[in-house]
Amino acid sequence: MSDSQETDKSIMIWRIKNLIKELEAARGNGTSMISLIMPPRDQLSRVTKMLVNECGTASNIKSKANRRSVLGAITSAQQRLKLYNKVPPNGLVLYTGTVVTDDGKEKKFGFIVMDGNGTLFGTLSGNTREILHKFTVDLPNKHGRGGQSALRFARLRTEKCHNYVRKTAELATQFYINPATSQPNVSGLILAGSADFKTQLSESGMFDPRLQAKILKVVDVSCGGENGFNQAIKLASEVLANVKFVQETRLIMKYFQVIEQDTGKYVSGVEDTLKALEIGAVKTLIVWENLEISRCILKNSVTGETSTHHFSKAEENDERNFRDLTNNAELKVLDKQSLLEWFATEYKQFGCALEFVTDKSQEGSQFCRGFGGIGGILRYQLDMRTFDVLSDEENSEGLGIFLNQHSFSSAGQEVEACTGCSSSQPCARCQSASTP
Repeated sequence: MSDSQETDKSIMIWRIKNLIKELEAARGNGTSMISLIMPPRDQLSRVTKMLVNECGTASNIKSKANRRSVLGAITSAQQRLKLYNKVPPNGLVLYTGTVVTDDGKEKKFGFIVMDGNGTLFGTLSGNTREILHKFTVDLPNKHGRGGQSALRFARLRTEKCHNYVRKTAELATQFYINPATSQPNVSGLILAGSADFKTQLSESGMFDPRLQAKILKVVDVSCGGENGFNQAIKLASEVLANVKFVQETRLIMKYFQVIEQDTGKYVSGVEDTLKALEIGAVKTLIVWENLEISRCILKNSVTGETSTHHFSKAEENDERNFRDLTNNAELKVLDKQSLLEWFATEYKQFGCALEFVTDKSQEGSQFCRGFGGIGGILRYQLDMRTFDVLSDEENSEGLGIFLNQHSFSSAGQEVEACTGCSSSQPCARCQSASTP
């Protein structure tokens, strides 16, 4: 074997080793990756059929996130197999799915909310807000009593405050320092409070220097506890601009502002939102990520007509929704799909942006409970009452009366009509014309 062949072989071995290392280090989010191993002389038709069966099985997964991940991985494997006419002589191994990289990981931020009644420790990662721990304290109040006891009362309060700050610093180290690596487990730290305790903590020598280096902002809030936690997130929104929780809150607040301004550039509810989507009026479509609405295509067993309906879980269990009240015909389900999945697939056709929100923030909870978890910001003012059209018979009757009373040119402009024969021009036979 020549030197060039040896070099090529060494390079090939190095590439394979490097590829194996990358595959070994790859990690998926839950069940977002699949491994497909085909031995030599295996049939691609068998593997393709197996993937089709697995795709049908994966459609029954209850968790929406897992179902999407598995279906996406199976679809990627199916598309990859189309590049091969047969299994290579050495076999074929496919690893498909979504790999979580360092850029894809959500950063976690720590929050310490201190006031005269206690301290709250929390974290914010993506659109998930979590309270780690909270405790209360009973500090002596400041007073204006003089005499020989004034200094003693002041020393007692100072001692209590010192112990309070020390306990907070110790718990901060416990919650925000990883004992395995001795490094902070948060990307940044926000200190909040209604008094000077937060400043004392940040400047205290009892506060871990590793956490002091992670302080991004110190904010003043009007209260402590969970309400103070929510205020701290809003006040630190500039620092947390890329956090999904803050982005979600801003989006819903923008939606509420449009409603308050009464501009008519908003829509809510399933039916009204879908009507606005069909005419391309929706600029931003906002949907709760756990919206349990099904999109069903039903066929009338007597007339053969098909129609699209949207049902909640309770409505799906009501048999009256699957029967035509006019002729008592059964409505057969031709297709059933989650409305969320339909939005994720079809939203680009309507020229809108799709935003999924949660109910973990106060604004998100209000949106889900008060507006049904679905709504949109419109491009222009739209009165949804204009979509309350008449029945087909009334429409056709009204249109006939209108056309009999009015005549239009090919350009769509109204012209004079003959009262005798309804011609678009005065005719010689009738010799009469009127202007409508």
